[in-house]
Amino acid sequence: MTATALPRIVVVATGGTIAGSAASTTDTTGYRAGTSGVDALIDAVPEARSLADLRGEQFASIDSSDVTDEVLLALARRVDALLASPEVDGVVVTHGTDTLEESAYFLHLVLDSAKPVVFTGAMRPASALSADGPLNFYAAVAAASAPASIGQGVLVVLNDEIHSARDVSKSTSLRVDSFASAYGPLGVVVGGRVLYYRAVVRPHTTATEFRLGAVDALPKAAVVYAHSGLDDSVGELLAAARYAVIVHAGFGNGTVSTRMIEPLESARLAGSIVVRATRTGSGHVTAVGASRAEVNGWISVDDQNPQRARILACLALTVTRDHDEIQRIFDTY
Repeated sequence: MTATALPRIVVVATGGTIAGSAASTTDTTGYRAGTSGVDALIDAVPEARSLADLRGEQFASIDSSDVTDEVLLALARRVDALLASPEVDGVVVTHGTDTLEESAYFLHLVLDSAKPVVFTGAMRPASALSADGPLNFYAAVAAASAPASIGQGVLVVLNDEIHSARDVSKSTSLRVDSFASAYGPLGVVVGGRVLYYRAVVRPHTTATEFRLGAVDALPKAAVVYAHSGLDDSVGELLAAARYAVIVHAGFGNGTVSTRMIEPLESARLAGSIVVRATRTGSGHVTAVGASRAEVNGWISVDDQNPQRARILACLALTVTRDHDEIQRIFDTY
């Protein structure tokens, strides 16, 4: 790219609400996701062409609740290949919001490039009054085009805010301000201006030990959500499924009820990696607590929520099965 040329940004569309439509302009929930193609999405926001030289790729047309690990791996490989081209300066991924944070976090850990990658989506379909998708898309293109975004890892841009894929989560079901980070956004987009106020210090993209070439498939994993009536019969299901990774979304500081310790420990002895997280959604989980985790040889998250813990544990198993090394990975990323 020359000093006067616009950044060359590829828009990789996967479907989701941002490409959805409903029969009525006031219907923001009873819509079909992924009904519009990537060209229609770009054409609907002509202002974005003043920020970047855009071209689109239709990767998928699905609701993000239907994203599988196979789809996630294929998406990561496609984005990685695009970033490797000297003809591409950055990528915007349009994605359904339900699993956007998981896809963005996975790419944050495995992409081998410092070029900007920005995920965006919408809480209202394109057919709705006051649809949020067009402005979210414009802001995402602005962030992907900004030199300040280089080396920031994978970003998530919605509702004028720039978040790190490491920290952001969907925190409410329907509002347009549905995405939030425990430590706040990295910056904002104001009138097309990209303003950063902080950076993520944990390793990502080119600085991680995870590489797509070493991943043929992600290990089978599950998240067990703690609640007051959960009993040890779930252990039979865990044993039958033989998960490689079991993330227990526990109470408070990752606490596991006494009735669940034995089935989880049995799963660990059978070969599963057992990870203690918290169902609260944020906060550090200490290694020593009411769950006897240190004795049992379980892994404790740093501050990764259960869905991110699943992804990180699966990636950890692509490089090691050593308990201490997996714990180091959680403490590092």
